[in-house]
Amino acid sequence: MSNPFQNAMKQLDIAAKILGCPKKIKNLKRPNRILQAQIPVVMDNGQIKKFQAFRVQHNNKRGPYKGGIRFHPNVSLDEVKALSFWMTIKCAVVGIPMGGGKGGVIVQPQKLSGSELERLSRAYIKAFYKYLGPRLDVPAPDVNTNSQIMDWMTDEYNKLTGKKQPAVITGKSIKAGGSLGRDTATADGGFFILEHLIKKLKINPRKTTVAIQGFGNAGAVMAHLLYHAGFKIVAVSDSKTAVVDPTGKGFDFHVIEKIKKNRGRVDICNCQKIHCSCLNHQHLPIQKVLDYPCDILILAALENQITDKNAKNIKAKIILELANGPITPQADKILSAKKVKIIPDVLANAGGVTVSYFEWLQNLKNEKWSKTKVRTKLKQTMAKAFNEVKKNAKKYQTNFRTAAFISALLKICK
Repeated sequence: MSNPFQNAMKQLDIAAKILGCPKKIKNLKRPNRILQAQIPVVMDNGQIKKFQAFRVQHNNKRGPYKGGIRFHPNVSLDEVKALSFWMTIKCAVVGIPMGGGKGGVIVQPQKLSGSELERLSRAYIKAFYKYLGPRLDVPAPDVNTNSQIMDWMTDEYNKLTGKKQPAVITGKSIKAGGSLGRDTATADGGFFILEHLIKKLKINPRKTTVAIQGFGNAGAVMAHLLYHAGFKIVAVSDSKTAVVDPTGKGFDFHVIEKIKKNRGRVDICNCQKIHCSCLNHQHLPIQKVLDYPCDILILAALENQITDKNAKNIKAKIILELANGPITPQADKILSAKKVKIIPDVLANAGGVTVSYFEWLQNLKNEKWSKTKVRTKLKQTMAKAFNEVKKNAKKYQTNFRTAAFISALLKICK
């Protein structure tokens, strides 16, 4: 498996070389602080089980560390370091005054009961709360974590510090101080960027086919937005199954959504129970969704999905990285040679951290913004970031990924 942190450093080196500032980026090649702990959790059977936990604070030159906490069996220190670095870049790309951080726990949360999950969430905060704070480090949800887990963590932080501080964590439920629009922000931001690109390329959505890898929160919301914008979604996968529509007409998103809700996975529907015309829909091996014939490929799963092993098989003309680090540097070169346009993660999925920043601001100012205000401000932020990246791509004669890193470095190195 490709090392995500080494991949991130290669991306950094490419941009720094073009800017002619390799010495100035030394402090970006290592995190400011790495926190690790074996956190004890009392299981329902009364036994104590310890879980390996991480919090990496990469860089706070532009503001408090900012980044999610993921619960996943494949969490590693290298992964969390890479994600914290990408957060530093991401915040700078969209111009918000925050730095990069990230957290994780090695755990399969689906195997925990609700009470065990709560105790794990609170134990995480107990381990690291002295290094967290509204002006210091502001966590958020990530893979397998949600608003309920953020609510537990915020409550635990408040208990430990003896003070109510909703701005310490974002991605909370609305009743606990969360922001309207936060649940769809990652996909919204990616969609706004895609809108700008297809307008620039004069692409007609109704004549454009899309494949989506990953049907979690971000992938499902993106599917919803694309479907209602007229795009033809011809392939969808999650961690268990993949389905395609070989006719090229595209799925009815609402049918796929209903199947996912009922069965816990994307699947071919049972036409006796769900009214639709899906006789031609077929199963596909999960990884084959990546090289399924389409115009646009949305990557909304995990890192290292497209590598030097499968990059040559990719048929999409445009790839949007809604996930973090889904394409390795080696694959980047192959795709670049194939003239594939890649909208990089540090731009494409920055909608999530942008609205997290909006939530943080609302908490600090004791304000409550409408969903329309949040979405309008997000759209403006993403448009400004896209235009800046596009300008740098033209100025430095490079691709969008390197142009996004250049945008970030110009702000961080000031």
